[in-house]
Amino acid sequence: MQQTKFRYYDAVAYKRANPPKSAVHTEFLRTGRIDRNLDWLPSEKRYLTYQEVADRTGRKLERAGTVTHDRINGFHRSIQFPKLIFHRTLAHTPHLGYCHITVANSRFAEFESVQWAFYMANFFADIGDEEQFFAGISQKPGRMYFAVAIVPGEEEGRLRIDRKVRGNGVIFRTDDPALAMKNVLMLGARDEALRKIIRAI
Repeated sequence: MQQTKFRYYDAVAYKRANPPKSAVHTEFLRTGRIDRNLDWLPSEKRYLTYQEVADRTGRKLERAGTVTHDRINGFHRSIQFPKLIFHRTLAHTPHLGYCHITVANSRFAEFESVQWAFYMANFFADIGDEEQFFAGISQKPGRMYFAVAIVPGEEEGRLRIDRKVRGNGVIFRTDDPALAMKNVLMLGARDEALRKIIRAI
């Protein structure tokens, strides 16, 4: 199957260089000036490299990851998770990526202690197998929040999904940010009284 080759351009800069005719007219009436500071011809688009797209995507993901982490840690002083934010973009589609937000240990089902990591992505997909982290990536715009059980990998500093937990290692996966926050808080809650409060929100 042939891979689709994406081309990206700076849509914001293009719109600024090509304002609607009425906007140019209005700006002239307002200021009496005509803007001649255009970096390229109005009809020209500046195409971005994959690295530029990946950098922009990464910055957006990490900002969203920081906001998500702050909201979780702001819920209750007894539920605090470490801030471990880093991102990855997908090689052939650098406008798509995911952000690692935190990692923790929790008692889970029949397991005394499960180490897990919480992520968010700017697309929706299934969690894949050992070879491919994601499978069935949706072409529709969306967002996904998920937590997976993890164990140290063979390469030093690398983690892999612990598939002994639930057969696929996925603790939860949702496109609902409120449900994702509730699930993370439940994993972090140490006593039943706090779990009862979380269930009620």
